[in-house]
Amino acid sequence: MSNKNTKMSLSKATNVAEEINNIDTTEKKANDKISSKKKNVPNFKILNLIKEQQQAQRDAELKADEEAKENQRLQEEYERKKQEELLLLEKKREKKREAKKKRIQRQKQEGLYLTKEQREKHHRAQIQFESLGIHVPPRTNVQQSGIQKRILYNDFQKTNSTCITTPSTEDENSEEENICNEDLVQTKDTLRAPVICVLGHVDAGKTTILDNLRRTHVQDNEAGGITQQMGATNVPLDTIVERTKMSRKLISRQGDFMIPGLLIIDTPGHAIFQNLRSRGSSLCDLAILVVDIMNGLQAQTIESIRLLIDRQTPFIIALNKIDLLYGWKSNKEKDVESVLEEQDSFTQDHFEKRYDEIIVQFAKQGLNVALYYKNPNPNEYYSMVPTSARSGDGMGSLIAMIIETSQTNLAKHLSYTNELQATVMEVKAIHGLGTTIDVALINGCLSVGDKIIVGGQEGPIVTQIRRLLIPESNQELRDTNQYENKDKVMGTCVVKIAAKDLEKSLAGLPLFIARTHDEIDYFKNEIELILTTVLNSFKLKESGVYIQASTLGSLEAFLELLKIQKIPCSGVNIGPVHRKDVLRASTQLENDIKWATILAFDVKIERDAQDYAKTMGVKIFQNDEIYNLCSMFVAYQNQLIKENQDKYRHLAVFPCKLKILPQNIFNSRDPIICGVRIEDGFIKIGTPICVPSKDGIDLGRIASIEMNHKSLDIARKGSEVCIKIVSTTNDTAKMYGRHFDKDDILMSKISRESIDIIKAYFRDELQESDWRLIIELKKIFNIV
Repeated sequence: MSNKNTKMSLSKATNVAEEINNIDTTEKKANDKISSKKKNVPNFKILNLIKEQQQAQRDAELKADEEAKENQRLQEEYERKKQEELLLLEKKREKKREAKKKRIQRQKQEGLYLTKEQREKHHRAQIQFESLGIHVPPRTNVQQSGIQKRILYNDFQKTNSTCITTPSTEDENSEEENICNEDLVQTKDTLRAPVICVLGHVDAGKTTILDNLRRTHVQDNEAGGITQQMGATNVPLDTIVERTKMSRKLISRQGDFMIPGLLIIDTPGHAIFQNLRSRGSSLCDLAILVVDIMNGLQAQTIESIRLLIDRQTPFIIALNKIDLLYGWKSNKEKDVESVLEEQDSFTQDHFEKRYDEIIVQFAKQGLNVALYYKNPNPNEYYSMVPTSARSGDGMGSLIAMIIETSQTNLAKHLSYTNELQATVMEVKAIHGLGTTIDVALINGCLSVGDKIIVGGQEGPIVTQIRRLLIPESNQELRDTNQYENKDKVMGTCVVKIAAKDLEKSLAGLPLFIARTHDEIDYFKNEIELILTTVLNSFKLKESGVYIQASTLGSLEAFLELLKIQKIPCSGVNIGPVHRKDVLRASTQLENDIKWATILAFDVKIERDAQDYAKTMGVKIFQNDEIYNLCSMFVAYQNQLIKENQDKYRHLAVFPCKLKILPQNIFNSRDPIICGVRIEDGFIKIGTPICVPSKDGIDLGRIASIEMNHKSLDIARKGSEVCIKIVSTTNDTAKMYGRHFDKDDILMSKISRESIDIIKAYFRDELQESDWRLIIELKKIFNIV
């Protein structure tokens, strides 16, 4: 009985325990639900932050849309103004065309107008008549009121076709044409002086040839002995006659001279001065290509050939420096053909060898060349004249070939016209005259009192000619101080113009004459368009140096050199360095101190600009030789790099990957001395070493490097060296065999800071494979 009661008690106790467990389980589930509900309760602070962020994003988008609309409005306004300017310009051009059309109609009514075909017929007839000895009577002034007289052969007349008439009903333009034509009386005056350009390689003898022609020594005054700007020289007819007396047979028509002289432009010979040469060649009628007979065609020679071919400019080749031939005997009083025949056989052989090599070099450029006295067809072969600018051999023959080519092949092209064609070549301050401009006058005429328009630093300049100055014969305009005053000058010549407000005028741009307000506005727009087009063509960078040059051509040439040197440019200007230029350059201080630099080529620096540059921390380099100026900046750049390298070298970590040589373990704990093979990168003293495979434990820094018992500062990929690693922390020294072993690869411990320092100051010390290793290490060390 007692057992039965005991069993019943146990059964009840079990049931009670189960009910208690069920109750606990139910309460636990309820509590879990309550806690989960509490967890799902949102955090209102976070929601408010999210809302604020979304609102800020919407505000930023609205602001960006407004800015985009404003930029679009400004762009449309700019386009509208541009279209208005173009329409205004087109109206002015149309007005000019109408005026020209009316003038032609008036000339036709008066019987003064000649067609192009009639002018060509006259030119051919004139040459034929004179070759037969038939004299064409010159035009004479007939002072009969209301009566128009025309000279004989008027159907063939080219420039002299303008009839002499009392200018009672002519407008200002016709009066100016009659004034300019008063000097065109003799036959030779129907041709203008040809513009001769001299091109070739550096030190080929271009300026020396010009010195020989002028019998001056301009090269001594050049910066670095190399031409920096375009200089011009008037060579008169009497000089030509004297210099060609031994080679008169080369000039056809019984050695008669039809041209009044030569205008020679000395163009620079650098490869970098292509733009200056391009400007010179645009004025050029005939070129002298100077080739050093000892060196043949060189880089700038080939580039000059391409330039001349592209511009379809005829040229004569001066085979210069024949006095350097072995055993050469000079005789400048004879034609060079005769001088060559009088040379010894070994000298002639040397000449033939050099000559044949140069013929092959020209053939590779697709050109046929021949000695001028052996030229089978001048229309198919370029003539070569052996010369020596130093001894004078062949110079007379060269001048004679220039005259012959000008009077035959170029006679049509050299016909004088009244349309003004003039280019400002240089701006120069002259004591007693103030600021003047040197102008190459190709066609047309200039008179004292003419209103001229030239380009300026702050826009077109309108002024009036006060004085016209012509240099002495055979003197270069930029070098002589002896001038002759003229009331009127005609092309072709170089002339110095004195006028007001020329201080900020620019070289390299055309000069125009205006007689009415409409013409002034038209030519001002023309100059602005030319200058804007050129300046906008420069590809400037956000970070870079600031360039200041004396002329537009020099500026373009300088930028080309900087491009080759991989020096970026952030801003440009023409003329002296002013305070505003320093202010513009100072904006680069935010980017890099080395770019806060002004490179001033052939310009002066104003005193206030110098003081302001010192205050702002802007560096100014000034030089008259373009290559020296670049060298000065490169040296300054290297100096800054060296200073920064010394300053940050202790923070620079170079990439390396090392394989332990287990047979060369000399000390297993601090300092660890062991042999390693450099698998990749390179090591330097001070490089921190770690073991990435062992949680990146630091071993210390390399204290020394040895190879074959010789200490090294650096060891590169593939080398097997012994290194000593010294611990630099207070942690327990790491031990080879316990913390790492031969299977672990040792690496340099780089960081984001060390990578930035290497990029900024040690970039040149790394090879391409080193940069690839840096990328690999960035992934290993999780560097962003």
